[in-house]
Amino acid sequence: MVQASPQTGRRARRHPANRRLLLAAVLILVGAFLPWLATGAGNVSGVRGAGLWTMYAAVLGLAGAAVRSPRIAALHAAVLAAVALALPLWQVVHVLGLVGFAGWVPGPGLVMTVGGGVLAGSAALALYRDSPPRTQT
Repeated sequence: MVQASPQTGRRARRHPANRRLLLAAVLILVGAFLPWLATGAGNVSGVRGAGLWTMYAAVLGLAGAAVRSPRIAALHAAVLAAVALALPLWQVVHVLGLVGFAGWVPGPGLVMTVGGGVLAGSAALALYRDSPPRTQT
Protein backbone atom coordinates (compact mmCIF):
# COMPACT_ATOMS: atom_id res chain seq x y z
CA MET A 1 0.00 0.00 0.00
CA VAL A 2 1.37 3.39 -0.97
CA GLN A 3 0.74 6.11 1.55
CA ALA A 4 -0.24 9.55 0.35
CA SER A 5 0.85 12.71 2.06
CA PRO A 6 -2.15 14.51 3.64
CA GLN A 7 -1.07 17.94 2.38
CA THR A 8 -0.19 17.16 -1.22
CA GLY A 9 -1.83 13.81 -1.96
CA ARG A 10 1.42 12.63 -3.55
CA ARG A 11 3.05 9.25 -3.03
CA ALA A 12 5.54 8.88 -0.21
CA ARG A 13 9.15 8.65 -1.41
CA ARG A 14 11.63 6.01 -0.42
CA HIS A 15 14.32 6.87 2.08
CA PRO A 16 17.75 7.69 0.58
CA ALA A 17 19.28 4.85 2.62
CA ASN A 18 17.24 2.39 0.55
CA ARG A 19 19.77 2.92 -2.25
CA ARG A 20 22.57 2.00 0.16
CA LEU A 21 20.66 -1.11 1.12
CA LEU A 22 20.16 -2.00 -2.55
CA LEU A 23 23.88 -1.56 -3.26
CA ALA A 24 24.78 -3.64 -0.19
CA ALA A 25 22.44 -6.44 -1.27
CA VAL A 26 23.90 -6.48 -4.78
CA LEU A 27 27.46 -6.52 -3.41
CA ILE A 28 26.63 -9.44 -1.14
CA LEU A 29 24.74 -11.30 -3.85
CA VAL A 30 27.64 -11.04 -6.29
CA GLY A 31 30.18 -11.75 -3.55
CA ALA A 32 28.43 -15.03 -2.73
CA PHE A 33 29.35 -16.43 -6.15
CA LEU A 34 32.95 -15.22 -6.20
CA PRO A 35 35.87 -17.03 -4.52
CA TRP A 36 35.97 -16.58 -0.76
CA LEU A 37 39.32 -18.21 -0.24
CA ALA A 38 42.31 -18.38 -2.57
CA THR A 39 44.65 -21.28 -1.85
CA GLY A 40 47.54 -22.94 -3.62
CA ALA A 41 45.21 -25.79 -4.57
CA GLY A 42 42.63 -23.43 -6.11
CA ASN A 43 39.85 -21.09 -5.17
CA VAL A 44 36.96 -21.94 -2.86
CA SER A 45 33.68 -20.43 -4.02
CA GLY A 46 31.40 -18.80 -1.47
CA VAL A 47 28.31 -20.80 -2.45
CA ARG A 48 30.07 -24.02 -1.45
CA GLY A 49 29.77 -22.94 2.17
CA ALA A 50 28.57 -19.94 4.12
CA GLY A 51 28.19 -17.83 0.96
CA LEU A 52 24.97 -19.68 0.19
CA TRP A 53 23.41 -18.23 3.34
CA THR A 54 24.65 -14.74 2.52
CA MET A 55 23.01 -15.11 -0.90
CA TYR A 56 19.69 -15.89 0.80
CA ALA A 57 20.10 -12.88 3.07
CA ALA A 58 20.93 -10.68 0.05
CA VAL A 59 17.56 -11.57 -1.47
CA LEU A 60 15.97 -10.43 1.79
CA GLY A 61 17.97 -7.20 1.48
CA LEU A 62 16.68 -6.67 -2.06
CA ALA A 63 13.14 -6.99 -0.72
CA GLY A 64 13.96 -4.49 2.04
CA ALA A 65 15.22 -1.99 -0.51
CA ALA A 66 11.85 -2.13 -2.28
CA VAL A 67 9.83 -1.44 0.89
CA ARG A 68 8.72 2.14 1.53
CA SER A 69 8.45 1.80 5.31
CA PRO A 70 11.75 2.86 6.90
CA ARG A 71 11.19 0.70 9.99
CA ILE A 72 10.63 -2.50 7.99
CA ALA A 73 13.50 -1.69 5.63
CA ALA A 74 15.74 -1.12 8.68
CA LEU A 75 14.83 -4.58 9.97
CA HIS A 76 15.72 -6.14 6.61
CA ALA A 77 19.00 -4.22 6.53
CA ALA A 78 19.90 -5.23 10.09
CA VAL A 79 19.35 -8.92 9.35
CA LEU A 80 21.39 -8.62 6.15
CA ALA A 81 24.22 -6.84 7.99
CA ALA A 82 24.29 -9.44 10.76
CA VAL A 83 24.49 -12.34 8.33
CA ALA A 84 26.97 -10.64 5.99
CA LEU A 85 29.34 -9.80 8.83
CA ALA A 86 29.01 -12.89 11.03
CA LEU A 87 29.39 -15.61 8.39
CA PRO A 88 32.58 -14.29 6.75
CA LEU A 89 34.07 -13.76 10.21
CA TRP A 90 33.17 -17.33 11.11
CA GLN A 91 34.72 -18.53 7.83
CA VAL A 92 38.01 -16.77 8.55
CA VAL A 93 38.12 -18.04 12.15
CA HIS A 94 37.35 -21.57 10.95
CA VAL A 95 40.13 -21.52 8.34
CA LEU A 96 42.57 -20.05 10.86
CA GLY A 97 41.76 -22.90 13.21
CA LEU A 98 42.36 -25.47 10.48
CA VAL A 99 45.54 -24.22 8.79
CA GLY A 100 46.62 -20.99 10.47
CA PHE A 101 47.83 -18.08 8.35
CA ALA A 102 49.82 -20.14 5.84
CA GLY A 103 48.63 -21.04 2.36
CA TRP A 104 45.51 -18.94 1.87
CA VAL A 105 44.30 -15.39 1.37
CA PRO A 106 40.79 -13.95 1.50
CA GLY A 107 39.15 -13.87 -1.91
CA PRO A 108 37.22 -11.02 -3.53
CA GLY A 109 33.87 -12.56 -2.63
CA LEU A 110 34.70 -12.55 1.07
CA VAL A 111 35.84 -8.93 0.92
CA MET A 112 32.73 -7.87 -1.06
CA THR A 113 30.47 -9.63 1.42
CA VAL A 114 32.06 -7.91 4.41
CA GLY A 115 31.92 -4.54 2.62
CA GLY A 116 28.26 -5.11 1.79
CA GLY A 117 27.60 -6.03 5.41
CA VAL A 118 29.13 -2.77 6.63
CA LEU A 119 27.09 -0.85 4.04
CA ALA A 120 23.90 -2.66 5.07
CA GLY A 121 24.62 -1.85 8.72
CA SER A 122 24.97 1.85 7.95
CA ALA A 123 21.74 1.75 5.94
CA ALA A 124 19.95 0.01 8.83
CA LEU A 125 21.13 2.65 11.25
CA ALA A 126 20.06 5.52 8.97
CA LEU A 127 16.67 3.94 8.27
CA TYR A 128 16.00 3.26 11.94
CA ARG A 129 16.97 6.78 13.02
CA ASP A 130 14.63 8.37 10.48
CA SER A 131 11.68 6.04 11.02
CA PRO A 132 8.68 7.73 12.61
CA PRO A 133 8.12 6.91 16.28
CA ARG A 134 5.42 4.36 17.07
CA THR A 135 2.33 5.81 18.67
CA GLN A 136 0.55 4.18 21.58
CA THR A 137 -3.13 3.52 21.01
